Amino acid sequence: MIPIKIHTQPDDSTCGPTSLHAVYRYFKDPISLSEVIKEVPYLDEGGTLEVLLACHALERGYRARIYTYNLHIFDPTWFQLSNDEIIARLEEQLEFKKGTKFKRATMAYIDFLQRGGELRCTDLTKGLLKEYFERDIPLLTGLSATYLYQSAREFTDENGNSIYDDVRGYPMGHFVVLCGFAEDQKHIVVADPYQENPFFQNNYYEVKASHLLNSIMLGMATYDANLLAIQPAKSEPIDE
Repeated sequence: MIPIKIHTQPDDSTCGPTSLHAVYRYFKDPISLSEVIKEVPYLDEGGTLEVLLACHALERGYRARIYTYNLHIFDPTWFQLSNDEIIARLEEQLEFKKGTKFKRATMAYIDFLQRGGELRCTDLTKGLLKEYFERDIPLLTGLSATYLYQSAREFTDENGNSIYDDVRGYPMGHFVVLCGFAEDQKHIVVADPYQENPFFQNNYYEVKASHLLNSIMLGMATYDANLLAIQPAKSEPIDE
């Protein structure tokens, strides 16, 4: 298990910065949680995007690679293109597709690629995770909290709090850090900033690998469905 130490997120919208801070902490980056929360951009409706976390890491001098399964933003045929060619497709796509979140995500990915971020679309398997765990590299992932926890869907009240409601609620996204395989190799160890989560009630737990992978893929409903691997710039590049 990769020794990740994660704080409990201060509120319902800071799971992303809290997870990112845990990865920074693992790499002995002295930045405080409050600084990360202050510096990471947020969406108008609350929360953030994994690509915005990745851009923050790039600004701090890390290398960053995103494995994305977000078909809202990317066409599968684009992943053989260069960064400049993907940027051109993203810009062209904005002429035909609208929406505040769509535009915010698109502009963030353009920024990510212009900063030298790496984008991949590879089958999401235990083997992919293993490549990183064997190199002692944690993975920050955006996923469907609704599916991961098998909880009721949620809506946000006037105070910004998430309320469970199986009728009025919507699927909710979330960020956690993946720390490695459990001893049985069938479960993944998760560091979760949401300590009071309805299923595990803990910041650390093991979840069946197949359930976790499905949770990541279903994150596409909330513009999640990503894996983010960051590394200090001086470390060896991750092999393809």
